[in-house]
Amino acid sequence: RPVRTESELAAIVGDAHVLVTRAYNRVTRRVIDAAPRLELIAQGTSGIDNIDLDAARERGIAVIHMPGVNANAVAELVLGFMISLTRTVPFYTREVVRGGFSRDDCAARHELRHFRLGIVGLGQVGTLVAKLASAFGMRVQAFDPYVPEARVATLEELLRTSDILTLHVPLTDETRRMIGANELQMLPRGSYLINASRGEVLDQQAALAALADDHLAGLALDVFDPEPPETTFPDDPRLILTPHIAGCSYEVKTTVGGQLFDRIVQFYSHE
Repeated sequence: RPVRTESELAAIVGDAHVLVTRAYNRVTRRVIDAAPRLELIAQGTSGIDNIDLDAARERGIAVIHMPGVNANAVAELVLGFMISLTRTVPFYTREVVRGGFSRDDCAARHELRHFRLGIVGLGQVGTLVAKLASAFGMRVQAFDPYVPEARVATLEELLRTSDILTLHVPLTDETRRMIGANELQMLPRGSYLINASRGEVLDQQAALAALADDHLAGLALDVFDPEPPETTFPDDPRLILTPHIAGCSYEVKTTVGGQLFDRIVQFYSHE
């Protein structure tokens, strides 16, 4: 079973020199304190917000991770969300399952080239999303205060001029709840929101409320706060929910193990 609680992790790390983990395991101070011989935490994902970096630093424990290893998988699913939301694929799926075959309103659905895409965070995933979206003819803009190439000066400017907003920032004190009720109201009415970064970046309840009052026309969440989510979600075809799978694919699985092993060997070869 890959997902372990804090207590389970703390109970098994006692003799470990190296802890290999993924983002769904919380490597807390308690876990680190339970491993007196620990020298290295090796995480096979890009984000490391699940690791208590202060506790690791105090002990002199190195932390390595794999930024960008799953960027293509995330970007592809985000584009899939865009198409599914804007062409109302979940709605039509439900109609056919129920025995219907109505096509009367399909001509009211727009192709992606109709939409202005706003990307929050222009790292490896955000950059790849921009590239793929441009291939569909979308008008792409981005906000990232740390990337000079970002095309929008402020988050508010991006929000007010985006028909589809997708979030691709790491979880930090700066990004936690960066999209809340006020920010959602800055989006044009009838816009779409996708979060495949970290659940804590978005005020999830505010997003669901914006969907309920039709300010959002569609919402796709691959990440939640907490995970697994404790929210009871509405049965709404405008809502797409996936269990943090954006960065998970056969290609990622078969690549990350070998690359992480090489990083571990490299770490010890330089000691």
